[in-house]
Amino acid sequence: MSRPEARKITNRTVASLRAERKPGLFWDRDLPGFGVRVYTTGKISYVVQSRGPGGSRRVTLGRHGEITPHAARKLAAQVIDRIKTGLEPLPERLNFTLDQTIEELGKQCLERYVDRQCKPATAEKYRLLLRVHILPALGKMSVRAVQRKHIAALHHAMREKPAVANHTLAALSRMFSLAETWGWRPEGSNPCRSIRAYRSKYRERFLNREEYRRIGQVLRDLESKGTIHRPAITAIRLLMLTGCRSGEIATLRWDDVDRASGYLRLRDSKTGPRQIPLTQEMLAVLDSVERLPNIPWVFNGVRAGTRMGKLHRYWSRLRKKADMEDVRLHDLRHSFASRALHLGESLTMIGRLLGHSSISTTARYAHLVKDTEKASAARVAGSIEANIFPEDAEIQKSADLHKTTDKKELTA
Repeated sequence: MSRPEARKITNRTVASLRAERKPGLFWDRDLPGFGVRVYTTGKISYVVQSRGPGGSRRVTLGRHGEITPHAARKLAAQVIDRIKTGLEPLPERLNFTLDQTIEELGKQCLERYVDRQCKPATAEKYRLLLRVHILPALGKMSVRAVQRKHIAALHHAMREKPAVANHTLAALSRMFSLAETWGWRPEGSNPCRSIRAYRSKYRERFLNREEYRRIGQVLRDLESKGTIHRPAITAIRLLMLTGCRSGEIATLRWDDVDRASGYLRLRDSKTGPRQIPLTQEMLAVLDSVERLPNIPWVFNGVRAGTRMGKLHRYWSRLRKKADMEDVRLHDLRHSFASRALHLGESLTMIGRLLGHSSISTTARYAHLVKDTEKASAARVAGSIEANIFPEDAEIQKSADLHKTTDKKELTA
């Protein structure tokens, strides 16, 4: 064995270590007992050696690549303390001898985390990502064997669908964080770290006044012909008037409509329970809904006793008939925010109306404020100009009057 050397163990130091004829052992100069073993094959492992009541103990912490030098140093300090006090160096939570696969990790994540802590839509997304993307690529691999290069390769292979690739990366990062918590991997060894997500292309589509009128007309036509589920029509109307998420409206109960206080009480929105002020327009839509006996839902489903399902399939028919196939159902929410900004509402107020948990979420609409600012500045400046330049204002008024007269004469 090569003569032990003391040096600061960092990523750069470890990358420079070589063992030509036989394995080499190198010790850290700042934490006595913490070191790395370098093999002739190029494999590098972090080790700890210390003396306790039972004598000298040497423990392998994990391979370089599966655990970072910083995480290994932190773990080494804990292991050294345990050896000196006579405890087992690696407690059960830190025992990395198990060889679970990514498929087993995914199953445990669904049972122990997703199904208990995530909302149904999020749980459905996790299952889809696992089934379609994660398990086909990594399912048979050992949890400990997965390295950054494997995650990077999967992420790169999905580059044509950047949004899905980013969702997959986020799901994998959560899975490996849980693996560390459960002792399936060393702490600080998440292979998803430092992999940069693709820049998302935020899609903006806001309805103008004419498009709102067109949708309103199509809703009236479909309602009169009875060619679409009537509760879906009223649900979409309420969606446009509130800026709510489609799931919040589809799952609305009569108990949530508090006419006494004047609020809709959403008990399970994306950001938690919240209240929406009831307006006369919203009450008019709700009054048009037939309240069925023993049915708690405001908008019932096609089958008796069920609630409204997803509104997207109804919206697909509606937007096609309105010749607006580029408009998503969620764009109604964006359009609500856009109209509020043009009416002079602040970003803070819009965030409250939309139920955003952070002002940074509402800040995506900040660029629309510039148009509102320009219009407001023009109105204010025009009003002041009429006072400080009264002669110009009278001349302009006279010119506008002559133009109107000339147009009438030409028309006649």
